[in-house]
Amino acid sequence: MAALVEIKKLQKYFDTPRGKLHAVDNVTMSFEQGKTMGVVGESGCGKSTLGRTIIHLLESTGGQIFFEDNDITHVDNRELKKLRESMQIVFQDPFSSLNPRYTVEDTLKEPLLRSGQADRKTLSAEITKLMDMVGIARRMRMAYPHEMDGGRRQRVAVGRALAMNPKFIVCDEPVSALDVSIQAQVLNLMQDLQEEYGLTYMFVTHDLSVVRYISDEISVMYLGQLVETCGSEELFERSLHPYTRALLSAIPSVDITKKIERVLIKGEITSPINPKPGCRFASRCPHASEACEAPQALEEVLPGHFVSCCRVKEVSADTLSTVN
Repeated sequence: MAALVEIKKLQKYFDTPRGKLHAVDNVTMSFEQGKTMGVVGESGCGKSTLGRTIIHLLESTGGQIFFEDNDITHVDNRELKKLRESMQIVFQDPFSSLNPRYTVEDTLKEPLLRSGQADRKTLSAEITKLMDMVGIARRMRMAYPHEMDGGRRQRVAVGRALAMNPKFIVCDEPVSALDVSIQAQVLNLMQDLQEEYGLTYMFVTHDLSVVRYISDEISVMYLGQLVETCGSEELFERSLHPYTRALLSAIPSVDITKKIERVLIKGEITSPINPKPGCRFASRCPHASEACEAPQALEEVLPGHFVSCCRVKEVSADTLSTVN
């Protein structure tokens, strides 16, 4: 299936007094129409910056961004306004992302009027349609954010994103600020909307159980770079990169009889400011060698399974042998 969104060697650097901080560094990935790509990694790895750069909330430093095979890396204000109708974002904390002085009606009305999706005559009906779509009771129409719980607030945020009839939505940890029971409701809502409207999601999170539930594919980031990309179940059943294995080993299990081999990560984190060209995980990797000082690139180790590790065949020999 052709990619709806594709990025090639995308970069986003920030200037600091000590040099350039490589928040996103040479990331290449694609998002298929109607699918969910999960992006995981520890705090500060650049996953949120990646999503915001793709939709032009942040301007890229280098690389290319394609939407429906059109290069949108550099667009003027007129083109960007049109692009906003197709690419939207749902932020992590709905309480801070919603205007506290706007009611539900005000929040949903603004994008409809700005984009021309509705006029004054059809506005009320379109707002009601959006509220029904995301499961907000009509009696909440004039409610303010502080009068709603976290789940309702996030539903309003999802409704605001959907008001533009987008094709691609960056979901920036949309359920991390919610209780577990509310998380399930919002995730199910997003899946239902995806099936009905063919939406494409980039789902940013640090919660591995959530990303496994909602994603078709998963990409693992470490200090601004992708280290592993493959299908969701493939990642959990056959992870190959040492960092991914360490992440997965930290997942708690409810089965007290199941023995889990914890992978402890030791050593200092490599600075993302003017980093050396080699593997950025090498300083913490128990399998590191001199070969890791050379630039690393994603390579297809198994069909549809890409890993950025020069020693992957040695480190994961046991896993690869069971496949071959």
